[in-house]
Amino acid sequence: MSTEKPPLASGLARTRSEQLYETLAAAIKSPFGSMDANGVPATAPAAIGGGRETLSRKSSRRLMMSASPGRSGGAGTHIRKSRSAQLKLELEEVSSGAALSRASSASLGLSFSFTGFAMPPEEISDSKPFSDDEMIPEDNEAGNKKPKFQAEPTLPIFLKFKEVTYKVKIKKLTSPPADKEILSGINGSVNPGEVLALMGPSGSGKTTLLSLLGGRISQSSIGGSVSYNDKPYSKYLKSKIGFVTQDDVLFPHLTVKETLTYAARLRLPKTLTREQKEQRAIEVIQELGLERCQDTMIGGAFVRGVSGGERKRVSIGNEIIINPSLLLLDEPTSGLDSTTALRTIQMLHDIAEAGKTVITTIHQPSSRLFHRFDKLILLGRGNLLYFGKSSEALVYFSSIGCSPLITMNPAEFCLISPMDRVQVGNSGREPQTGKPSPAAVHEYLVEAYETRVAEQEKKKLTDPVPLDEEAKAKVLRLKRQWGASWWEQYCILFSRGLKERRHEYFSWLRVTQVLSTAVILGLLWWQSDIRTPRGLQDQAGLLFFIAVFWGFFPVFTAIFAFPQERAMLNKERAADMYRLSAYFLARTTSDLPLDFILPSLFLLVVYFMTGLRLSPYPFFLSMLTVFLCIIASQGLGLAIGAILMDLKKATTLASVTVMTFMLAGGFFVKKVPVFISWIRYLSFNYHTYKLLLKVQYKDFAQSINGMRIDNGLTEVVALVVMIFGYRLLAYLSLRQMKITT
Repeated sequence: MSTEKPPLASGLARTRSEQLYETLAAAIKSPFGSMDANGVPATAPAAIGGGRETLSRKSSRRLMMSASPGRSGGAGTHIRKSRSAQLKLELEEVSSGAALSRASSASLGLSFSFTGFAMPPEEISDSKPFSDDEMIPEDNEAGNKKPKFQAEPTLPIFLKFKEVTYKVKIKKLTSPPADKEILSGINGSVNPGEVLALMGPSGSGKTTLLSLLGGRISQSSIGGSVSYNDKPYSKYLKSKIGFVTQDDVLFPHLTVKETLTYAARLRLPKTLTREQKEQRAIEVIQELGLERCQDTMIGGAFVRGVSGGERKRVSIGNEIIINPSLLLLDEPTSGLDSTTALRTIQMLHDIAEAGKTVITTIHQPSSRLFHRFDKLILLGRGNLLYFGKSSEALVYFSSIGCSPLITMNPAEFCLISPMDRVQVGNSGREPQTGKPSPAAVHEYLVEAYETRVAEQEKKKLTDPVPLDEEAKAKVLRLKRQWGASWWEQYCILFSRGLKERRHEYFSWLRVTQVLSTAVILGLLWWQSDIRTPRGLQDQAGLLFFIAVFWGFFPVFTAIFAFPQERAMLNKERAADMYRLSAYFLARTTSDLPLDFILPSLFLLVVYFMTGLRLSPYPFFLSMLTVFLCIIASQGLGLAIGAILMDLKKATTLASVTVMTFMLAGGFFVKKVPVFISWIRYLSFNYHTYKLLLKVQYKDFAQSINGMRIDNGLTEVVALVVMIFGYRLLAYLSLRQMKITT
């Protein structure tokens, strides 16, 4: 036998590895003919042995066309095979010497398959079925190692809920308020180490049930019983419950690392040092596979940031960072592609394996996701249609006469309209048309569950939790524990506020707005002369405009503060991350350093261009007066925003209020009627205008434009009262605000 390289047709290309070529040489025991059908020498070293060129898709297609027996006139036939058919090689083709090549356009790269040789067993990847873990795509960000989510011990929570009902009052204009039933007689349970999925069409009550189990709904409006280790819910369980909302409520200008670090510093126990808390945040970043984007901003509607899957993992990281015993997630796969969704559900399994109890709502998962859930609750119009193992759902529906007419995704079968794809047998409600009505199908499914399964499941709920009384009592002995002292909370929130809002304050649009206004004022009042009555009156108009501008501008900046952060405030207060007083003080004071920069630039431009008193004392007093006006007007904006919590309503009210204060400021109307003159004393424009006149002209005149110049003490006291009074009103309004889910 010859050991030389077998001569091949010129149309054949080298395989992807030298090992494959050696297998080819070993399998072919007799050499081919020296010439092919086209008269081309059979040996093609440039294509096989000697050449190392990489063939392009077009050139490989041309080579295939020339080497195909169908085109060369050879005795062989041109055969197209699937990948599995290529692996099954025929011995007759080997003996006949037919060498076929094919480029697979459906594969990820360009691959060539050869007949005429035997594939070694280790090369046949399709000879054994994929395991469940092999079905998961490799997470290049998370690495190949399987994460261990918070493996330290935690309090196990066995959650049971029996005959749970929930109603809300619907207000109607033409009739008395009526009760609408959202949930009706829901039963179920989930244990540590299990993942329970809540499924159902939109409006079936999934999110309501999840919020109810997480303690996010007032217990007084709930019927039935919900127990945690056979004990009732206590608000101090918040420290053991993680709740991931459907919308990713995150600060857009913070990075991934900053977001998780602030959460760790606020939520982890006081017993840990700052370094230990920051190290925990880094560990969570590694476990969630966020190392590559840890220094990238989260992003939002107008800010580019991380991807949707990474944002969802950050939201989950905010909750697992406290090592919760019970983790609840509201549709964590919504908006994600199938690969990211599968990776997210696998992450939940890893969390549950560490002894946590996991409950998630999910909307129409793929079949691979569906089979990864341990338990399933199927809801329809607030009623329970199925509770049990997810793997037994189709068996149950088949047992009651409901089966899909075609092969389909089990989750899709459970969610789509039964009239289109499901055949209902023995219901006794099918009309002569052959299709049952939606109401009839729903009623049939509810009754079938009640008569066949419900009683058996209710008996299981009466079984005691496999914990001793000491472990059960820990649920009731839990106390509210803040992760940081009041001062530490204030410092953390102050630092977070500075980092988040500095991008907004120093945006090119805002800087351009302030500086362009300053330049225009400087040009209009260029080196104005106060030695004449006309010049003095013109310069007084400039001072009134400064008082109005820096009274109007901060109001409409601060008015957005609390309405825009309402979702974040609800989320963090529901998790007991900090005291409301610490948040409010940090939120209002973190704006002050930023609020002083632009007014300082504004006055530096205007003051020297317009020829105001060139002396240090008047300059710094004028700047201090403007700062008092800014803080007072900012307090009014915070109060209006906190009271209404609606941007449209707040903007309308602020516009009317600021306009009234401006008109009553003493410049446009010299003699205000007595019955309305009291408004000017509530106007920060009025007090600011009087102070600016005093600073500039106390040595020139006793009154200007009918405005008497006095010592200014009354105006300073009035502005200080406004600064604290408006903020106190805003704080009390936030205190009365209900935490909504």
